Amino acid sequence: MTVTGWRLLVTIAGAGLLTGPAHAQSQGGEWQTDFTKHTVPLDEIVPGGPPKDGIPAIDKPNFVSVAEADEWLSRREPIVVVAVGQEAKAYPLQILIWHEIVNDVVGDLPVTVTYCPLCNTALAFDRRLDGLLLDFGTTGRLRHSDLVMYDRQTETWWQQATGEGIVGTYSGRDLTFVGAPTVSWDTFKRQYPEGLVLSRETGHQRPYGRNPYAGYDNPGGGPFSRFFRRAPDDRLPAMERVVAVQLGDVSAAFPFSVLAKRRVMHDDLDGGSIVVFWAPGTSSALDAAEIASGRDVGSTGVFSRRLGSRTLEFESAGDGSYRDTQTGTTWNLLGVGTAGPLTGSQLEPIPHGNHFWFAWAAFRSNTRIVR
Repeated sequence: MTVTGWRLLVTIAGAGLLTGPAHAQSQGGEWQTDFTKHTVPLDEIVPGGPPKDGIPAIDKPNFVSVAEADEWLSRREPIVVVAVGQEAKAYPLQILIWHEIVNDVVGDLPVTVTYCPLCNTALAFDRRLDGLLLDFGTTGRLRHSDLVMYDRQTETWWQQATGEGIVGTYSGRDLTFVGAPTVSWDTFKRQYPEGLVLSRETGHQRPYGRNPYAGYDNPGGGPFSRFFRRAPDDRLPAMERVVAVQLGDVSAAFPFSVLAKRRVMHDDLDGGSIVVFWAPGTSSALDAAEIASGRDVGSTGVFSRRLGSRTLEFESAGDGSYRDTQTGTTWNLLGVGTAGPLTGSQLEPIPHGNHFWFAWAAFRSNTRIVR
């Protein structure tokens, strides 16, 4: 398998492994990170090609209306959704794939919205920690093929897939996840017709809509070996997409191949009863050269089954909708009641990611596969 992404268009010949403080000195003192503090072996963190901030985060995002974005987004394109209070924002993967990080505020919540193409991890975090308002950039480095971010306030390095501080001042600390499901553009605009959409006017010239990693998520392939230096967990195919959920210290993975057949799965995770929805109609951002033409991989939602005093059971109602068996209410992929006694109710979202299996298993080796 060949990866044609921008990372690999940057010369990486002769790139060595990270070796701690000496590495910072060899890079002209570009880092103020305290390399004596770390929770992972430093030699697991490898150069990905671009230098520090070589993949530029979007720090001053501009937004357009749904009607304006509809001119350049197709109905199946994947969108990361962050909704806080009365405000909902869409972050198209056709933009995130070129920038990987957006520092923003949704409602009154400061968030950073992130995407690592090599692991297919689209996740959002609260930017507040210990009274500091953090903003994030790209280190240019990877661990187990996953983006290593840094905050500009302390230059701590953070593992994007887990939100853990791994090198520097905040080593051992965790960022707080914010719900950020990846759904189709059609799903977003139906639910949030007054929502805001990240604009292509980013201040950078990139071929938005193009996929620089064409063919990367071949189901029969594997992680790019230059950046993934361990044996993949063979309980599932390496490039299987999974809904990755962690509650407390307990984690579970729901394979897309199972969800595509069942559409609805229930589980009890660390004492919490959850439901996982899957619906067709969302294209892969990592398949075809044009993201809009990517094969349909579907999208997901994860929610608590508890609503008031009830614990609901769900079944597929067809056409990407779901029905609870207690009240007969119909629900959409975003967990909103659309018809029946509970119309307008919102199920409590559970933060989750749609990762490649190899990536989730690398960080959560004890995860339980729900089949």
